Amino acid sequence: MAGRKAGIFVGTSGWHYDDWKGVFYPEKLARSKWLRYYGDHFNTVEINATFYRTFKEGVFTGWAGQVPDGFRFVIKAPRLITHRKYLSGVQESIERFCGQTELLGDKFGLILLQLAPNTPVDPSLLEGALSGFGGHRVAVEFRDDRWLSPRFRGILEKAGAVFCAVDSPVMRIRDWVTSDTAYIRLHGRTKWYDHRYTDGELGEIARHVDEMVSAGAGTVYVFFNNDVHGHAPGNASALKKILGEAESS
Repeated sequence: MAGRKAGIFVGTSGWHYDDWKGVFYPEKLARSKWLRYYGDHFNTVEINATFYRTFKEGVFTGWAGQVPDGFRFVIKAPRLITHRKYLSGVQESIERFCGQTELLGDKFGLILLQLAPNTPVDPSLLEGALSGFGGHRVAVEFRDDRWLSPRFRGILEKAGAVFCAVDSPVMRIRDWVTSDTAYIRLHGRTKWYDHRYTDGELGEIARHVDEMVSAGAGTVYVFFNNDVHGHAPGNASALKKILGEAESS
C-alpha cells in the first residue's frame, strides 16, 4: 500500500529460545545480550513469560534498559486472571499487574489478555474485566469462535480494547479494528508453533495489515508465535521487508 500512514510494529512472541542460537543469534553471543541484539533487529516483542510466573520490579526496568527508544513491549496477562479465575474476581490481580507494566515507561505498548478456551461466554464477565484495566491499553485474544460476534466486537469497541486477530491451524485472521490499534498474532498455519510461513502467506498477512490501516488503525502490531526452529525471527524479518517495500512503492 503506497503511502501507508501507521506505526507498524513487527516482532516475535518471546526472544529467549535455545533453538534460535545459530539461526538468529550468533553462536558465541552471550544469553545476557540476546534482548539487546533482538532490539537491534525488531521494534517490539511480546512477552509470554509473565503468563506463567511473576517477576521482580527490577526485571521490567532491566528489559526496558536493553532496547532502543521507540521499542514497545507487549506483556501477556497472568494465567491466574485468564485461565484460573476466568476473569471473575480479578480486579486486584489486574491492578497489581498493570502497576508492573508501568515500570516499562514509554516502552510499554499493550497488555495481551488471552482468554482460556473454556472461559464462560458472558458479556458482563468481559465488560467487568476490561473496565478493571482502567486507562491501560489491552488487547484481547479469543480462543473460542462463540466470542466472534458483533455483540462482543461492540464490547471491545466501547471499552477501547484491541481485537487480537489470530492465525492458527483452527482460526484465520479477521480484519476487525475495534480501536486505534490493530493486532495480529501468528501461531502457525498448519501446525501450532512449528510452521514457517511462505512468501505467499506473508504477502497475505501484509494485505491484512493494509486492510486494518484502511479501517482506521493508526498502530498495528504483528507477532510471530511460530518460535520452533527459529521460524519466527526469519518470518518477522521477511514481513518487515515486504511492508517496507510496499510503503516505499
